[in-house]
Amino acid sequence: MGRVALVTGGTRGIGAAVCRALKAAGYTVAANYAGNDAAAADFTAETGIPAFKWDVSDFEACKAGIAEVTAKLGPVEVLVNNAGITRDGMLHKMSPDQWYAVINTNLNSVFNMCRNVIESMRERSFGRIVTISSINGQKGQLGQTNYSAAKAGEIGFTKALAQENANKGITVNAICPGYIGTEMVRAVPQEVLEKRILPQIPVGRLGEPEEIARCVAFLVADEAGFITGSTLTANGGQYLA
Repeated sequence: MGRVALVTGGTRGIGAAVCRALKAAGYTVAANYAGNDAAAADFTAETGIPAFKWDVSDFEACKAGIAEVTAKLGPVEVLVNNAGITRDGMLHKMSPDQWYAVINTNLNSVFNMCRNVIESMRERSFGRIVTISSINGQKGQLGQTNYSAAKAGEIGFTKALAQENANKGITVNAICPGYIGTEMVRAVPQEVLEKRILPQIPVGRLGEPEEIARCVAFLVADEAGFITGSTLTANGGQYLA
């Protein structure tokens, strides 16, 4: 069996592509998900990758979920923080629920997950942590103060945690995708996609989930031990950071 890799939000979109890529690379993969039981069942049936249900915004749920993964598959040596939501709105109209839902699911979840694997990684003198941030954490986005704040916070968290654990064989990196052709993005009306989104992207197309998955596979490899505290930008040239 290969190293155990746990991917949050792992049964759909970018997370599912990451799970498939890591399995193909020889990892023993576990996918976390929050609510869509049907999608999770279909994913497991298709890939053979087990899915574990818990809310990543809940610290105790993360602790119990990681313990279950560890009991069934072994200690988590690779963690991919991918789970995220949007609750868009202009700040002057944004409700506290919209703000806290995004901060809790997108940013606090990274603490919840990392805190519950980091001691084991330090004891084993090996670990790979990759967090899927966003182009909007780098440049901001109208109507997404909550999302942009959370994603920017993930980048700062990554840099600090990388410094804390560099001497323990643990790397911590972030990936900032641009517009990726997931279900959510492809649901945008074609006219909006062609007139407002694609013209912003110099390569002239959406990214594919598999392209982000390849970034993850690179960063979590044993051979990537000299890369830590980095932010890998994958956005087709839309924003140059």
